[in-house]
Amino acid sequence: MSRFANLIKGVVKENPVLVLVLGTCPTLAVTTQATNAIGMGIAATVVLLGSNIVISLLRNVIPDKVRIPCYIVLIAGFVTLVQMVVEAFAYSLYQALGIFLPLIVVNCIILGRAEMYANKNGVLDSALDAIGMGAGFTLTLLVMSSIREIFGNGTWFGMSIPWLKDNNITILTMAPGGFIIFGCLIALVNKISKKRSPNKKESNCEGCPSASACGK
Repeated sequence: MSRFANLIKGVVKENPVLVLVLGTCPTLAVTTQATNAIGMGIAATVVLLGSNIVISLLRNVIPDKVRIPCYIVLIAGFVTLVQMVVEAFAYSLYQALGIFLPLIVVNCIILGRAEMYANKNGVLDSALDAIGMGAGFTLTLLVMSSIREIFGNGTWFGMSIPWLKDNNITILTMAPGGFIIFGCLIALVNKISKKRSPNKKESNCEGCPSASACGK
């Protein structure tokens, strides 16, 4: 896989939320507002990038038997730094994200990329993987939050949208609405992926040396 393909695979082909179905809890929880979604996406991407780089650097040093606890300690360190920065410079976002900001520590996307990719590849490739996966996660959050905020609240990034403000679909801001949009986006990505995949050739018995023996 080329480095460019490694960078963009997280957007659609291996989207962490819509294809790998990871990070579902923060995806459903913070996507009622586009601002919160962008904040969560950037925070997770920074943690993912930092942890991937450090784990890739230390992959030959960390003992195999304790690699998961070591990964969690490293990830927790980056999450703490991000949490402190957000609290200092974007306190309203810090309050809006609430418990889901420190819970980035147990986000399956970050731990999964550490175990499946950073642990086996070099620093540059691991960094590109982190950026791609972070971009895919952030883009998914933005799309989902935009749909829910625009049609559920009649606003976008807090700005009122004429007519929709007074004719919104309130259920989209609730948990059932989140699951509905989540399911629709997964179905859309699956449809796109199937169109891009090459058609499989139909198998037949022509040219098979055992065709006469099997009777087909």
